[in-house]
Amino acid sequence: MEASAPTVAPGSRTAVIIEDDADIRTALEGILAAAGFTVHSFEGGLDGVEGVRTQRPDVVTLDLGLGDIDGFEVARQVRLFSDAYIVILSARTQELDTLLGLEAGADDYVTKPFRPRELRYRVEALLRRPRNRADSAVPPTAVPHGPSPEQLPVSEAPATGDAFEHNGLRISVDSRTVELSGTEIRLTRSEFDLLCELMKNGRTVLTKDELSRSLHGGGTEGYLSEADGRALHVHITNLRRKLGDVAASPRWVETVRGVGYRLAVSL
Repeated sequence: MEASAPTVAPGSRTAVIIEDDADIRTALEGILAAAGFTVHSFEGGLDGVEGVRTQRPDVVTLDLGLGDIDGFEVARQVRLFSDAYIVILSARTQELDTLLGLEAGADDYVTKPFRPRELRYRVEALLRRPRNRADSAVPPTAVPHGPSPEQLPVSEAPATGDAFEHNGLRISVDSRTVELSGTEIRLTRSEFDLLCELMKNGRTVLTKDELSRSLHGGGTEGYLSEADGRALHVHITNLRRKLGDVAASPRWVETVRGVGYRLAVSL
């Protein structure tokens, strides 16, 4: 059942809250309404999915422990028809939960208890990111590791118009597409943004904090947490898997132990 919530002037941004705890739901309604959102709240997962379908929100906040279906399933169902930004709010702190949430289609994972200011910041950071992305309900194309002649040599991430290329991988910034030897690789928003940041910076090492901040629009001093570190690790792992990259002998994403990541050497 939809709960009453503060609303703002027509034409404003819209948010859907899917949360079974009444106190947290009320708090979220106040936070998002104060940020200029028209808010629609739902207690159950199935009602929440239908609420996203009918309200067509810009942002969805999603609890994992719902009474009917869990938040992972809600995210998967929402991703079949909506590109709304999904922020999971959960007391679960295990890396596996972060992994499952992001793989189900969430854009961010915030652990409870959270600070209202932090939540507002993260939502605003998501809204600054492009909505035309490389996401797809179609499973990502698997690309075997190891170069073939037609995949070889391009200089270190040269820019061509709105594109970067490296070791046979081409990324178009404007269209937010990634191709390897003519085959499109389907990435999530966050995976694409991380790859783009690495391609832009070439062999310059980007720290884990810098990459985490890039996912939140920069300037996130004071808002990085253990959850951010887990999320970054999950994104990098998924990115490598979809590219067919191997951490021990990378073609694209190289780990600089104890520091961060950079683009692998040109082949």
